[in-house]
Amino acid sequence: MTSLDLYTLMPEVALSIFALVALMFGAFFGKDRVAGPVLWLSVIALLAAAVAIGWGVRADSQAFFGMFIDDAFARFAKVTILLSAAAVLAMSAAYLTRHGLMRFELPVLVVLAVIGMMVMVSAGDLLTLYMGLELQSMALYVVAAMRRESARSSEAGLKYFVLGSLSSGMLLYGASLVYGYAGTTNLAAVMQAITTDRLSVGLLFGLVFLLVGLAFKVSAVPFHMWTPDVYEGSPTPVTAFFATAPKVAAMAMIARLMWGAFGGVPGEWTQVIAVMAVLSMFLGSIAGIGQRDIKRLMAYSSIAHVGFALIGLAAGTVFGVQSTLIYMAVYAVMNVGTFAFILSMERNGRPVTAIDDLNLLARAEPLKALAMTVLLFSLTGVPPMLGFFAKFGVLKAAVDVQMGWLSVLGVIASVIGAYYYLRIVYYMYFGTQRDTPVESRMGGAQWLALMGSAAAMIIGAFTLFGTEAAAERAALSLVGENSVVIPDPVAVATAPVD
Repeated sequence: MTSLDLYTLMPEVALSIFALVALMFGAFFGKDRVAGPVLWLSVIALLAAAVAIGWGVRADSQAFFGMFIDDAFARFAKVTILLSAAAVLAMSAAYLTRHGLMRFELPVLVVLAVIGMMVMVSAGDLLTLYMGLELQSMALYVVAAMRRESARSSEAGLKYFVLGSLSSGMLLYGASLVYGYAGTTNLAAVMQAITTDRLSVGLLFGLVFLLVGLAFKVSAVPFHMWTPDVYEGSPTPVTAFFATAPKVAAMAMIARLMWGAFGGVPGEWTQVIAVMAVLSMFLGSIAGIGQRDIKRLMAYSSIAHVGFALIGLAAGTVFGVQSTLIYMAVYAVMNVGTFAFILSMERNGRPVTAIDDLNLLARAEPLKALAMTVLLFSLTGVPPMLGFFAKFGVLKAAVDVQMGWLSVLGVIASVIGAYYYLRIVYYMYFGTQRDTPVESRMGGAQWLALMGSAAAMIIGAFTLFGTEAAAERAALSLVGENSVVIPDPVAVATAPVD
């Protein structure tokens, strides 16, 4: 270990020291008195780390003999993760205080989970990837069951723990198979060990188990079963966190592993990812139609959006990775605003999550309803909202590599999913009057998150806030010379013969 290694890991080290100090601070001075200050200090620490990582353009570097990679791809993902986590903590402060959930352990656990995510997206070795994944997972298991007096919260935490442990075991088994057949756990060395354009049987099975473990973390079909129950049972601020930063980290982790270790044989895994994308889009779009609880609906929405993001990875090109990164950044912003709205849904001082409770909200809260409408249109992919251009990017990436069938299926799934987004809009403007309407309990940070996200969906359609160039640099740093256009077997099989 050298000083350069520690310098490369400085953001992770600084956040780790902050988490330990905050933990000791809360233990010595009483957790009830310091919970609020610890939360806001955590927000400041996360924002400071995001600025430190995103400031300027640094040269790519490695630490600990290639086990940790600091490149443009990792920095793009880390900034998105850090900003998402900071936004969720800030907008949740008022909600946590009102409902007696303000405990200093929550922001500390969120910071520790974020550190795990940062390690995941910078992993240059399967062991580093696993360590980051488990640090994230252990913290998330606890926050899912944070409301100890609630049976649903305890059930959510237990389900997430059991199924998460199973997926971690599969991922670890896949890593052991890769090590057994490649002789190394370093991602770059694994790529060098693959000397042909096809994987051996052992490496193919290792790849399959790795994908299974990662698909669970990103809640892709058919490994999505935990998502609706955990989203519904967890406290709403925790659900908001689940729907943002961990999704970005898991998607970036899949891209890092596939391109870092198996980038030389993209034909072996792009079709698998394409199938997962199709299944996720359609299940999320169809199953969400019958949901009456808005948190469960957002769970199925997240499954569908993961499917769209996977289309970019299935393309197997630099533009595909770039489109996926932009999609996940836009998705995180949309979910921050949507959950800021959900956090404000209350009646008689108690949170409510039934969609029917939003009936005629536009009469009492016209600006709030308008902002939510903009976000729902963007989630649907209605132009000229930013969400439309995010979807257009991943669909174009598929068309560019002769996977037009995947783009067509994506459009169909998007049309199906539009039903449950637009149904919420219908309730807010044309629903049936309720005797006790939903109250508006929104703190300053929540209001800023809702209005800022809605404004970003409109303004960002013209500028993308500079994310396009940053995402392109990130994709090039990950894919590099490994970018190849993969002929789609469906297109090849149906092409006319000269």
